Amino acid sequence: MNKKTFAAFVGPSVFMMFIFIALPLVSVFFESFKITQPIVEQQEVETCTPGFIGQTCVTEVKTVPVLDENGKTVTQTEWVGLQSYRNVLQLDKVGDAISSGNWGDILQIDFWKALRFTLMFTLLTLPLVLVVGLSLALAVNNAVRAVRGPVIFISLLPFIITPVIGSLAIYWLFVGDGILTSLLERWTQTNISMFAQAWTIELLMYFFRVWNNAPFAFVIFYAGLQTVNMDTLESAVIDGASRWERLRHVIIPHLMPLIIFISIIHLMDVYRVFEEIVGFRSQAHVISLQWLTYDFLVPDDAGNRAISRASASAMLTMIGIVILLIWPLRRTWLDHKGGAH
Repeated sequence: MNKKTFAAFVGPSVFMMFIFIALPLVSVFFESFKITQPIVEQQEVETCTPGFIGQTCVTEVKTVPVLDENGKTVTQTEWVGLQSYRNVLQLDKVGDAISSGNWGDILQIDFWKALRFTLMFTLLTLPLVLVVGLSLALAVNNAVRAVRGPVIFISLLPFIITPVIGSLAIYWLFVGDGILTSLLERWTQTNISMFAQAWTIELLMYFFRVWNNAPFAFVIFYAGLQTVNMDTLESAVIDGASRWERLRHVIIPHLMPLIIFISIIHLMDVYRVFEEIVGFRSQAHVISLQWLTYDFLVPDDAGNRAISRASASAMLTMIGIVILLIWPLRRTWLDHKGGAH
């Protein structure tokens, strides 16, 4: 392929990535180092009770935003360096918790509370998704041809459902007088409240994420199983290798590039967990880094949004994703160099 043809194919994608990914990312990066606040002033405001004869008026001094000639709030921008990151991380409170020996107080800080859940959610669901997806692929690959189609169709249904709808469905099954909650209460003869404590909410989130993402791993693994060298498998059988030995020494090494690929996609996607927080309405007990960024952007009573802290939180989230991707990307690069030689 000559350079002009290559540029014609790649150019539009590079341009769109520059417009919709690179520029917003640079904008968020700079926003994390400055704070934009409305300019306010003190004004006397007179409020009167209804009525004419017995009307009572009270004059109060209130803080109101300054408006320009178009009626818009006048703002000022101040470069604050790393202050927004310090506001998000709250390292002073972390230091106090460490010095006093109260390590549990660190998890009361929103960022560290969200980081704890996000890391656990990402790293615990990854092996479960890989194991469930590979088990489904092996089962379907060894099943008779007549049942493969229906099994594949049923297995893909969770992946078709959008995460918000799926999490809401699980929530409605277990919340209050949900179907499954009612059945469990009748069976155990006790009142069950699945959403009154953090650990039960997290368990349901783990279950939902594995249920929702395992079909993607299943499809990738099932396609990879079709390329396994059958001569190698037959040789292993002749040599007396058991099913587990064939899986460990033949199939898994063959599928390792796909395992790395699924791991990369999973880490990038799950570290930005947000839908489950909204669907399970877990803000009082469980929050994620992505939800924390969203919460900073929710306007307060005065209509102001903490854009600087939201930008800092978004950058810290991106740094976390990069750190998690170092190992699988390094493994991919080493495999590529090995294959090239």
